[in-house]
Amino acid sequence: MEELNRKLKVFVSGDVLGKFNSLFNRINSVQAKMGKFDILFCVGDFFGSDMSQWQAYKNGEKKVPITTYILGCNKDEDAHLFLDDDGGELCENVTYLGKSGLFTSTSGLTVAYLSGTDGGDKSDFSHFSKDDVQALTNTIASTPNVKGIDLLLTSVWPEGVSLYGTELNRQPSNASALVSQLALAVKPRYHFSAIEGVSYERNPYRNHKLLSGRTSHVSRFVALAKAGNTEKLKYLYAFNITPLKHIDSEELNKQPVDTTECPYTDSKKNGGDDSTSAPERNAFFYGDSPAQGARKRGAHDAGGPDNKRRSAPPKPQGPCWFCLGSPEVEKHLVVSVGTSVYLALAKGGLNRHHILILPIGHFQSQITCSEEVLEEIAKYKAALKKFFKQQGKSVVFFERNFKSSHTQIQTVAIPKEQAEKCMSVFMNTAQELGLDLVEIPERSELKEIISPGKTYFYAELPTGEKLFHRIQKNFPIQFGREVMADEALLNQPHSVDWRSCTLGLEQETKLAKQFQKEFKEFDFNAL
Repeated sequence: MEELNRKLKVFVSGDVLGKFNSLFNRINSVQAKMGKFDILFCVGDFFGSDMSQWQAYKNGEKKVPITTYILGCNKDEDAHLFLDDDGGELCENVTYLGKSGLFTSTSGLTVAYLSGTDGGDKSDFSHFSKDDVQALTNTIASTPNVKGIDLLLTSVWPEGVSLYGTELNRQPSNASALVSQLALAVKPRYHFSAIEGVSYERNPYRNHKLLSGRTSHVSRFVALAKAGNTEKLKYLYAFNITPLKHIDSEELNKQPVDTTECPYTDSKKNGGDDSTSAPERNAFFYGDSPAQGARKRGAHDAGGPDNKRRSAPPKPQGPCWFCLGSPEVEKHLVVSVGTSVYLALAKGGLNRHHILILPIGHFQSQITCSEEVLEEIAKYKAALKKFFKQQGKSVVFFERNFKSSHTQIQTVAIPKEQAEKCMSVFMNTAQELGLDLVEIPERSELKEIISPGKTYFYAELPTGEKLFHRIQKNFPIQFGREVMADEALLNQPHSVDWRSCTLGLEQETKLAKQFQKEFKEFDFNAL
């Protein structure tokens, strides 16, 4: 209970570039909905070419709504806007941290920071050198009572951060190997950067070698875009964090399901502990079996040995209600048939547009599906999204691979204005039921997270999030339906049990034909 009371609500912003009104108005808006936050950190360029908004905050006409700490400049021409290398207050509630150092908040949050861009051997107000990085590393190592680093703030990205992790649409132009070495040395729980004008959130990476016997906490890297950008890229990151000094080792060292190997390589050639060196390329991605290889660049591309799928489905061990060629299939519910996949109305559906996406052959889960099946599933998902969008609805897809013998991807449409509520309803319901439901990176694939034969629940939300729960023993069979039936989404609490929603053969046939007619325009298999 004490841990919960020590949680801090923290904002981190990308480049502000003089758009102080945009940033602080956004801060006020979020706090109006989520309550007061404790602190704001800004990485990247705080000041910009247009300084017209700054004077009002500096002379007190406008008030900065939260205690704010900023990094130093990345350009020589901005040096006059800062006090000196040691940092100091620039206006009420805005403090320049300094060129580099270690900062501990009154609540115990430990923050390491490095201002400027990589100058190699050059060190001045807007550049850091390898000596600066080594000095900061030494400071952290020699400071008493520092259990570890909660946040690492650098304007420059670490070089190679996407290795094994979430892919980048484009590579950063100013990534620094020195920053990579700093992150490798200090092992921050969170590392924030900016100045590239893009947002990027890497899945967590571990700070220890698998099977080494000693587990360490994971690190997360987040890059943020520019404030007020027209592309609507994420520039403000809001999260809760309990300072490391207040967490016991068991809680601290929990490994999220999508954890990867460390992307950085130890540059030391002789001696020293190599426990943080980059792993072999065939190291485990997730500790289920040696067959699960580490994620690599382009790991989702076809062709590699990790991506081979059986093209022919296995034979079912007994009667299957969902193999299309099986006599048990209720064919009157079928609404579209493709090459490898078909659609059918869900029996006892939550509404008349509750659809199942199913392989024609017998594949037990998405993990075991062939590539051609997965490709056609993706095509059906895209078609269903377009179909429901025309009706002003958003779509939730979910699969329960537990006590099921055939892949069933539930497709449930909700009013588009409810889409933003999906995440919180899933998480709140999971918490109430004692389920460890986690968010995994948007570009991740199930086959990279869990191996065949393992049970799981998986959902794709209309706002882009992907949620995953590894089922260990018991699992509430109707979890997905319970979430969708919640009063915040479909408001159908009486519909959690599908058996209470079943209809007669005549009505089911009528609804199937009606859906088939409505969907025909979007069905890529329709003649």
